Amino acid sequence: MDVYLFRKDKFGRVILPIIMKSNLIYPCIWFDGRAKEAADLYCSVFNNSAVTYENPTVVIMESNGQKFMFLNGGPEFTLNPSISFYVICETEQEIDNFYKKLIVGGSELMPFDKYDWSKKYVWLQDKFGVNWQLSYGGMEKIVQKFTPVLMFTERIAGKAEQAFRFYTSIFEGSEIIGIMRYSKGDNDTEGTVKHAEFTLGGQQFMAMDSSMMHRFSFNEAVSFVIECETQEEIDYYWGRLTFCGEEVQCGWLKDRFGVSWQIVPKVLYELMNDRSRSERVTKAFLQMKKFDIEKLLKA
Repeated sequence: MDVYLFRKDKFGRVILPIIMKSNLIYPCIWFDGRAKEAADLYCSVFNNSAVTYENPTVVIMESNGQKFMFLNGGPEFTLNPSISFYVICETEQEIDNFYKKLIVGGSELMPFDKYDWSKKYVWLQDKFGVNWQLSYGGMEKIVQKFTPVLMFTERIAGKAEQAFRFYTSIFEGSEIIGIMRYSKGDNDTEGTVKHAEFTLGGQQFMAMDSSMMHRFSFNEAVSFVIECETQEEIDYYWGRLTFCGEEVQCGWLKDRFGVSWQIVPKVLYELMNDRSRSERVTKAFLQMKKFDIEKLLKA
């Protein structure tokens, strides 16, 4: 479904609308030179997975209808549990197999066991630092294989609900599916978000608050890419997400909660694959914060 944003001229007259589409959103994971190695592991772990594109900097993997970008970004940012991926397992054998392969060189954050919400569940960090929550049973209403989970800690603990209400106001086709709150008997702040599910543009996300001492929060190691067809779309998402946030570089920004986003024109991939233009295009976008499609096409 499209959403129409009407603009006004200097005289207050309504002019032609901007048509906003339900843009593709997918995670980008930052690695220190091991993006291809990680992609190969995940393709061996998860069925229906394949690397669909790669160059020395970027590897694209698609798995069970979902897209991931793996970036060879260097040692600057370190992965942590603030953003994890909830994986729905259809059989007990499947979760056992996933666990067996992902735990090698990694560690458990929550033990592989039975919990109130799942017949079998484990939260683990693999050898690259990527966090996975594997679950068999108890989440039948989640239709995605992989669902990003945002955990609000430290200075933003207690702001999960504010965040997902902000996000769902931006993306067309979004809704809040459900909110479970900490009660008086829980080991956290009463009334804050114990678990929430919401959609952005039809894609499912989860969120939770945790006021315990974690010593980590959101950083650029996991960001979310929004592919845009037009400059109007780039301007819209950039303007909304940088409000009380921070403009960074090359299409990157941080929102008011510290979550990183990349607002990227879809045509960029085509331009970068053109060897006769890629060097000029790279030089052009290295000078940008928000992407300018016209300048990229002229490069």
